[in-house]
Amino acid sequence: MIYRFRIVLDNDSDKDVFRDVEIRDTDSMEDLHNIITQSFGFDGSEMASFYVSDDEWNQGEEISLFDMSDGLNPTKLMSKSVLKDTLSEVQTKLIYVYDFLSMWTFYVELAEIVEEAEGTDYPNLMFVHGQVPDEAPEKNFEAENFDDYNEFEDDLDVDDYDNLDFDENWN
Repeated sequence: MIYRFRIVLDNDSDKDVFRDVEIRDTDSMEDLHNIITQSFGFDGSEMASFYVSDDEWNQGEEISLFDMSDGLNPTKLMSKSVLKDTLSEVQTKLIYVYDFLSMWTFYVELAEIVEEAEGTDYPNLMFVHGQVPDEAPEKNFEAENFDDYNEFEDDLDVDDYDNLDFDENWN
């Protein structure tokens, strides 16, 4: 079977930037990573991860390009993850982050599952819309009302070491 995806760049402008691609359901998540980077004009040499997503685009389980774990919490790897084992008609959405310094972020959605077309090479870039900006769109990670945010409601001054009420022989 062939998976057809729409990959949309998360950007703050009013200009849509997306690609439509086709790939075999038996290909790996790394193969999907490769067609995404190629279709958006990246060299593919930066760290990247997919995140399984729900219908509201909430970030879930990570599928990483490289194993950066300490061995205690092994990471699911793109090269060992098959598309049909990750996505289905029920689970259709992924978030893809490329280059963790620039944070290029894409919404990847499985749009359709079709039969393989004879004479078509896969993966296949079907459609291109919009120009990729020179720099990744900036992300706003701040709380909306940061001035009203108080993580510590007890109003302790954490810089006042003499009055933190530690037992002198705590260790």
